[in-house]
Amino acid sequence: MGDAVTSGFTEKFYRSTDGLRLYARSYQVADKEPGRLPIVCLPGLTRNSRDFHELALILSLDTVSPRRVVALDYRGRGLSDRDGNKANYNLAVECGDVIAGCAELGIERAIFIGTSRGGLILHLLAAMKPELLAGVIFNDIGPVIEQAGLMAIRDYLNRDRKAQSWSEAADILREDHAGAFPALGLTDWEGMAHAIYREQNGIPVADYDPAIAEQLKTIDFDNPLPDLWPQFENLGAVPLLVIRGENSSLLSRGTVDEMAKWHPNMLQITAKGQGHAPLLHLGDIPDRIRMFVSRLI
Repeated sequence: MGDAVTSGFTEKFYRSTDGLRLYARSYQVADKEPGRLPIVCLPGLTRNSRDFHELALILSLDTVSPRRVVALDYRGRGLSDRDGNKANYNLAVECGDVIAGCAELGIERAIFIGTSRGGLILHLLAAMKPELLAGVIFNDIGPVIEQAGLMAIRDYLNRDRKAQSWSEAADILREDHAGAFPALGLTDWEGMAHAIYREQNGIPVADYDPAIAEQLKTIDFDNPLPDLWPQFENLGAVPLLVIRGENSSLLSRGTVDEMAKWHPNMLQITAKGQGHAPLLHLGDIPDRIRMFVSRLI
């Protein structure tokens, strides 16, 4: 994809409390002291900081109110170390890694964007270190996960489909997800491929520890999935924006409506023509995000 996806940010490696080398991107603003809260981006289950590149550029280069944007790779994803103890791929440990990353990057308070898994981590962060949260944006996630959506994620992550070229990687993604994402064009699928895969010996390979996808096979879907309503209650005083993909199978319309009852000041966006999880740099979503964060110091 060229320089467009490898510039505009600085790279930072830091250590988790148990010694893993973890990775973050920091998109700085031209004014080193803009007096504005930074934005911290947390990706989905098997995703990484590259998911937020286009949005981070939009927000950090905004001509009216630019903000520093930080995007993290959890352990086992992207440029962060893989964990020899696969049981550590869990929300509590990853939440601790987010806290460590914020401390290393000098972030005492921020606006957080959590896509899918990242939003689940934010539920825990609201209990573990609530003073970090100046505002929260959930991207297609809430305290209730729909079983059908999680089963679909389990199934496509554990398919043994290996791309032999970048164009084939984009084709595989389009074949798997086009039904839920009619808003995406060829360039979008290519961009998604470069976010999800990394190049190894000239071949694109999925950029996460396979053990993360394997964990989904152990979920007992004969029983209801646990919810996070008690943790969601901790966000009652935190400004909240919820983005839901119009065709999402993971976050239901009913759950969003219930979230609005619990959090009456919650704002909502529907990402038209997108499923789970919406690409945040498309359509009017960046402008809506800018409007939300502009209300926060």
